[in-house]
Amino acid sequence: MYLLENTWQLDWQQVLAYAKKIALEYGPNILLSLTVLVLGRMVSGILRKISMRVMKKANTDASIQSFVSSLVYITSMIFVVIASLNILGIPTASFVAVVGAAGLAIGLAFQGALSNFAAGFLIIVFKPYKIGDFIEGGGESGSVKSIQLFTTTLTTTDNKTIIIPNSQMTNGNITNYSTEEKRRIDLVVGIGYDDDIDHAKKILTQITKQNSSVLKEPETIIAVVELADSSVNFVVRPWVKTADYWPTYFKLQETIKKELDKEGISIPYPQRDVHIYEHKTESKKA
Repeated sequence: MYLLENTWQLDWQQVLAYAKKIALEYGPNILLSLTVLVLGRMVSGILRKISMRVMKKANTDASIQSFVSSLVYITSMIFVVIASLNILGIPTASFVAVVGAAGLAIGLAFQGALSNFAAGFLIIVFKPYKIGDFIEGGGESGSVKSIQLFTTTLTTTDNKTIIIPNSQMTNGNITNYSTEEKRRIDLVVGIGYDDDIDHAKKILTQITKQNSSVLKEPETIIAVVELADSSVNFVVRPWVKTADYWPTYFKLQETIKKELDKEGISIPYPQRDVHIYEHKTESKKA
């Protein structure tokens, strides 16, 4: 029993001596490394706040502010961690190589996600559309509900939600119907060849002038555009505010039909005459 107690006491003395040696040898470096890590984290936070303030003063988009400030923080923290490891005497060259190789492998594995991320960043920076705009893009059309770094969400006219990868949006044409304050409505109205062209033009002019949503400038264009197979076609091209486009479009269609009917002006539609001929055959007598 005495021997065991002496052995235990001896082991603890050796452990304490070894710990003291480690503390004297590596203690300053460990404390310095921890100090660099703590101070570096504080500096990284300060840099993130400074970048946010600079972008807010420049009226940068909120999505860009969040993305760039996070990127600044993460990048600075990577340098802080590498500096702390260097102080401890841990070789960082191999560490950086491993991180680089891992980053390359992850990049190849998530190539599609990274392309969507890059496309989302371009959309946020160059702003081909914004939330609330009605657009066509990625093979779909609708109002922009949200713009994320990887996807764009549209709400269709019949209230369906469509989520489109950003790479699809930037790889094709984007038509933004909400960018300009004014839009032109293009209508084609056909009348019969026996109807009075001048009278029809006068009626169409009155219809557009009486509609309060039709703008006076630019001037509405009403003209004969085509002598078609069964009709004389007019173009009716009034200008309206972008927000009034569809209500005015539907209202004009309805009013034109009613007013032309009231004035006895026909609107031709495709017709087909079917003629049936009866063939009589006489039976031959044997």
